[in-house]
Amino acid sequence: MIALVGIVATSVWLVERTQVYFEDVVEARDARQAAVQLRNLLQDAQSGQRGYLLTRDETYLVPYRAALASIPGALIRLEAVLTPHPQATGPLVEFRAQLDAKLAELTHTVELGQTGQFVEAIAIVRTDEGFALMEQMRTLLDAVIAAADALSFEGVVDQRAAWNNLRLVSVVGGLVILGVVGAAALTVIRYTRDLETARVEVETLNADLEGRVAERTTELMRANEEVQRFAYIVTHDLRAPLVNIMGFTSELEAAIEPIGKLIDRHPEDAGDPELEAAKLAAREDLPEAVGFIRSSTRKMDGLINAILKISREGQRQLKAERVDLAETIETALGSVRHQIDEQDGRVEVSVKTPPVFTDKLALEQILGNLLDNAIKYHQPGRPTVLGIEGWQEANGRIVISVADNGRGITPEDHERVFELFRRSGTQNISGEGIGLAHVRIMARNLGGDITLTSTPGEGTRFNVTLAPDLRTIVRNKG
Repeated sequence: MIALVGIVATSVWLVERTQVYFEDVVEARDARQAAVQLRNLLQDAQSGQRGYLLTRDETYLVPYRAALASIPGALIRLEAVLTPHPQATGPLVEFRAQLDAKLAELTHTVELGQTGQFVEAIAIVRTDEGFALMEQMRTLLDAVIAAADALSFEGVVDQRAAWNNLRLVSVVGGLVILGVVGAAALTVIRYTRDLETARVEVETLNADLEGRVAERTTELMRANEEVQRFAYIVTHDLRAPLVNIMGFTSELEAAIEPIGKLIDRHPEDAGDPELEAAKLAAREDLPEAVGFIRSSTRKMDGLINAILKISREGQRQLKAERVDLAETIETALGSVRHQIDEQDGRVEVSVKTPPVFTDKLALEQILGNLLDNAIKYHQPGRPTVLGIEGWQEANGRIVISVADNGRGITPEDHERVFELFRRSGTQNISGEGIGLAHVRIMARNLGGDITLTSTPGEGTRFNVTLAPDLRTIVRNKG
């Protein structure tokens, strides 16, 4: 780049210098032509004057008068050429005075001749005053001509040197440009070759990576299926003893009443400590224990049902179909709209995604769980505000964002809330703690995941990612 800039700058400078030299030559030529023209006109005027006075033939007055008419214009042209040069100012003033005197001498002698006083006119000519003036002017004009010739010659020499230098710079510049172009071509070829090599390597790595990802995804799905089957078996095995416990609890409840009646039939033994202990057990201890057993079995039954629900969800065959995300969100909102209205809330929806191929039922369950949580865990004392957005990332994955202004989740619970039976914050709302765990399982089954960001007291945002086309995952799973 530096070489090219230097070549261009040098070329421009040489072209400008050549133009200056050319203008100097043109100016010298103009000065020479003006001086030669004025000298010739003066000679023509003087020749016409002398020819007329000697021969008294008026035909000599024709070139004389033509020369006199042209001399003022020739003088102006000469002055225009010499005025830019300060050293010519003094000689020009002197030359004009000499010219005026010479023209006066010419005019006076011709006028004397035209009145018949040729002797007097010739006498004036013989004084050689006019000849001296003519020689003085010719000397000045010859000097101008000589200077113009020298300047013209010098300008031509400088111009030729500039052209030679310009030719040399052009040749060197051409060689440099060829070198630069050659180096650039080699660089481009090398870069293209490296780029092609890198592209092939990236494609190979991507192919290997995709294969490993597909393999591990298949292994993960199989492991997940095994875990789900194990959970299904375990919950069935747990339900059998639980049913027995619930049955025996009912029998215990049925036995408490006749025992109480039997104790009441012996009032005469009121002071018997064993009878009092039996009465306390029948009236207070046994009903309280049965109540605890029933409460625990109900809770255990709820947990088993929750595990069964997740297990069945994992065993359900996914059905990939074309889903309009905006329409699905509106459907999910329709089921909770009345609850939002009861809280004087509002919903803002902005979905800008193409249709996706996914399991519609699972997607509806994900949205339903997130909307239910947003409503259940709202911040008391302020209207519920929900924001639902949908967009497609550069990698093609679909993102659904559900944000609320609820009570929020503490940072240490951001991951725990996705675990089974783990809940965050004050436990003042009923539930088993499986909703978000269920949502994460369904999101991963759909080829995505779920994450959250939250600030306690301000709200929570859940981001659900989905594969844009579940059919490829279903094929890999098959």
